[in-house]
Amino acid sequence: MTSTRPLALLLALGCSALAQTRPYIGYIYPAGGQQGTTVQLRVGGQGIDDTTGVQVSGSGVTAKLAQNYRRLNFQEMQLLNEQLRVLRKETMSGSARAMLMDVDSSAMMMSEAASNHTAAAEAQTAELRQEEVRNLIDKIEKRTSEFNPTPASAALASIMLVEVSIAPDAQPGEREIRLVTSRGVSSPLPFYVGQLAEYSKPPMRTSTKQVLGKEAEALRKRAPGEAEDRIAIPAIVNGQIASGEVNRYRFEAREGQRLVITTLGRQLVPFIADAVPGWFQPVLTLYDADGKEVAYDDDFRFKPDPTLCYQVPKSGEYTFAIRDSLYRGREDFVYRIAIGEMPFVTSVFPLGGRVGAPANPKPKGWNLDGAELASLPADAGPGVHSLVVTRKTFVSNPVPFALDTLPEGFDQEPNNTVAQAQKVTLPIILNGRIDRPDDWDVYQFEGKSNETVVAEVQARRLDSPLDSILKLTDATGNLLAFNDDHEDLVAGLNTHAADSYLLVTLPADDTYYLQIGDTARQGGEEYGYRLRLSAPRPDFDLRVVPSSLGLRAKSSAPLTVYAQRKDGFSGPIKLTLKDPPAGFSAAPGTLWPTQTVARLTLKTDLLATPEPVNLSIRGTARIGDQELVREAVPAEDRMQAFLWRHLVPAHDLKVVVFDPAYQPAPKRIAHARPRPVAVTNTPPPVTTNPVPATLAGTNAAGTNLLAAGTNSLPAKPKFTKQQVAGRLRELKLLFEEGMFTDEFYTEKVAECETQAE
Repeated sequence: MTSTRPLALLLALGCSALAQTRPYIGYIYPAGGQQGTTVQLRVGGQGIDDTTGVQVSGSGVTAKLAQNYRRLNFQEMQLLNEQLRVLRKETMSGSARAMLMDVDSSAMMMSEAASNHTAAAEAQTAELRQEEVRNLIDKIEKRTSEFNPTPASAALASIMLVEVSIAPDAQPGEREIRLVTSRGVSSPLPFYVGQLAEYSKPPMRTSTKQVLGKEAEALRKRAPGEAEDRIAIPAIVNGQIASGEVNRYRFEAREGQRLVITTLGRQLVPFIADAVPGWFQPVLTLYDADGKEVAYDDDFRFKPDPTLCYQVPKSGEYTFAIRDSLYRGREDFVYRIAIGEMPFVTSVFPLGGRVGAPANPKPKGWNLDGAELASLPADAGPGVHSLVVTRKTFVSNPVPFALDTLPEGFDQEPNNTVAQAQKVTLPIILNGRIDRPDDWDVYQFEGKSNETVVAEVQARRLDSPLDSILKLTDATGNLLAFNDDHEDLVAGLNTHAADSYLLVTLPADDTYYLQIGDTARQGGEEYGYRLRLSAPRPDFDLRVVPSSLGLRAKSSAPLTVYAQRKDGFSGPIKLTLKDPPAGFSAAPGTLWPTQTVARLTLKTDLLATPEPVNLSIRGTARIGDQELVREAVPAEDRMQAFLWRHLVPAHDLKVVVFDPAYQPAPKRIAHARPRPVAVTNTPPPVTTNPVPATLAGTNAAGTNLLAAGTNSLPAKPKFTKQQVAGRLRELKLLFEEGMFTDEFYTEKVAECETQAE
């Protein structure tokens, strides 16, 4: 019988219960897949050990949980290693039995047919058993190879393997993936549907915590064949960057090809867990056949993810390499690179248009010959929409396009000085460009005393590289107002609020001049802007945090609502739950005039929800005789550089109600096979020799227990019910994950039962 000493040691360590953690996913690898394929994803996070399902936004993509690689503790590792030893011993014994059966079958060639049939059946059964054992050994070895007692980030240490199926006609572009647990829904991360063939490097194991002075020991050790991959273009490559690592891809290119090599990196995981080792700053370098660097990029304009556009001068082999700018790395340094002659839009002009009017922006970029620009829906309202172009069935990168209700106009050169100022009548939205370095566009308008005027730039928020600056002067040149950057609560992933904004009460009836330029005195064809000049249009936007919530049965929990007040709006905003499904409610809340943040308490009288439900928060405000209604966009509150916070938008606000007392039905029930028991008719020998003190045991006073008159060894150590319950919980989890045989599991459970007080 197996010794109970390891069990006693492990039970003595106890099992600490972890506090409830909101499910969080820190990376998805690979971060996308091709239309018409099935992809296995590795999802790393925290608080996801009891994942029960996977949800994907949009259409054309479905997902399911394939394998749970939750973070193991030392006790569970010891159990798995013990099971491995038992299985390997059985495999060796099985091999020996097979050899004996071969010898026996040769010696019994003349035995009866019935005996041969029985022997063959027994041999087949034994072989099936051996195959089961070998498969389980392989499964346990894969599982234990993932064990990392010192992960670099605990927020990434639990691993789920997810199987994603992408329909052949799935729309290319971004989706949102979340894990569903018994007590909540995780934060979301993007997943991209692609059109090109995909290559993926083997996934990284959980990174080891780096120790000061021993950082090299944490570097990923790739097999020699993984240092460089050969690919056929066009293609998409997926990978992860470890500390000190450079990934290289070699390909054939033809003279004249207009190659686009564009990266998704920071956009996949915009704010790294723990903020250490910091953000992924991908760097792309292109080399020719001689190893000469021919192109380099560490960002694309103001975006941290690089893009190379390169016209091939000579047919031959080329190699592109990707690394982190500071040679940092971890498993959440995920990248996704598309390479080929795909359509790629670098800019459009104008950056927007008027609602209901034909929108005919002119796209600029690479491989756009014969490309068709997608039209906006006929019912598209005010706001920012996405446009793509299609060329030979391939869809370009999306670009933003704004719609508004005000009259539209264009800047007319020359309007670079006050003397050349372009006269405009308010209200108007001006579409212009800072089309060369140190260029200024100057607009002249007539204003009245005590009239309030707003000048607002949309540029960086519409993917223009312009870092705008606004100056308002009167007819004599006196500076009345100036602005460089204006904070935008709803900017999302845009970490630099580079768009300018002015709200000014004019001092007199006069002629006024508004000047717009670039802070860094840069310019070019892509430096477009939309400049609104109008009276204030009071309004507001809302964000609700977090984008998912777990509620205990018949309980409540708070949601945080943020308001972006526009053009000086300072009225109250009433917050309500929009069309709540049965079982959910929220007492109305109010954002008072001085508030930009408020709490809304969500309540439920349900015991549980079978699936996550989508909720919607809306705000209502009265401005004059008009009632404005705005829906709150779900968001995740993320931090960069330990200081600045960003509200990263999500698709849905998902809520799960759970009963903490609910115990799911067992996923697997043990059916232990009885083991043969050796029977002997010979009674054990009787001895009169005394039992040594080292075996008999002594009491606290050092007295030999048997010599003192007792007839048995001391009682086995007892453990608390909590310790035994923790041990049984570990056994049950591993058994239901298919890591134990029925026999091993029942034996270990029996050991636990003998140890309980």
